[in-house]
Amino acid sequence: MTILDTIVSQKKKEVQIAKDSISYAQLEASDFFKRKCYSFKDFLLDPLRTGIIAEFKRRSPSKGIINDKVSVQDVTSAYAAAGASALSVLTDTEFFMGYKADLVEARKTNAIPVLRKDFMIDEYQVVEAKSLGADIILLIAAILTPDEIQRLASLAKSLGLNVLLEVHNLEELQRSINPNLDAIGVNNRNLADFSVSVETSYQLAPHIPSEFLKISESAISNPETIKQLKRAGFNGFLIGENFMKQADPGKAMREFVSEMK
Repeated sequence: MTILDTIVSQKKKEVQIAKDSISYAQLEASDFFKRKCYSFKDFLLDPLRTGIIAEFKRRSPSKGIINDKVSVQDVTSAYAAAGASALSVLTDTEFFMGYKADLVEARKTNAIPVLRKDFMIDEYQVVEAKSLGADIILLIAAILTPDEIQRLASLAKSLGLNVLLEVHNLEELQRSINPNLDAIGVNNRNLADFSVSVETSYQLAPHIPSEFLKISESAISNPETIKQLKRAGFNGFLIGENFMKQADPGKAMREFVSEMK
C-alpha cells in the first residue's frame, strides 16, 4: 500500500465514526452552515492580494513535524494580514496533526476564504466542511473516480462551497474535469516518492481549460517562481511548508511577499 492508500483506508474509518457521532441534521444546525461562502475567484483575482493560498500545517507524512509550536489563530491572521488570498487548513489528525477545530478557529479569526485541506471521499465530509466554516473543499483526483468527483463537487456547489480539484498528471486532469469545479490545482509533489518539481505545473498549464482558475501547489519556495508561474497562466499558489518550517510563519510570508514586488 502507498501512503495515499493508507490515508484513505484510515479516512474511511474516521468518516464512519463521525457519521455515528454527529448526524447530518446536527451538522446543518451549525451557525456556519447558514453563512454565505466567500468567493474563491474574487479573492484570488483581487489585485490587492497576492494569489497565495497560505497553509497551516503542523506535520506531514514525508517530513514529520514541521511546526507544532504555533497557534492557528496567530498564524492564519498573520497570513491574512500579509496579503493571503485564501487560507488552507489541514483537518486530518492521524497523518498531519490537523484538527477540525483548527478550521473553526481559522474561520472565526479571518475574513478571507478558507480551504478545508483533507482527503474527501464521502458526501458527509462535504456537509461537515460547510458546518465547520469552510469556503472551499479539496477533491483529490488520485483517490476519486470521475463519478465520485462529479457527485461530491455537485453537492458542494449546492451548498455554496467552492471546489478545488487537485491533479498530479495529465491523465487525472483529463478524466476529472467537470462543470462543478471552480479551480484546478496542480500538485507538484509526486505521491509515489514525495519528490517535488514545479515543472509539473508548467507541463499541465496548457491543458487546463481557461474557465477554471489555475493553482500551483507545493515546491514553491522562491518569489521568482511565482512570477514565472503567473506568466504560465497560474492565478494561485499554495504555500505551506516554506512558511510553516520557520519559527514565525507569518513573518516568513511577509518577507516572501515583499520580494514578490
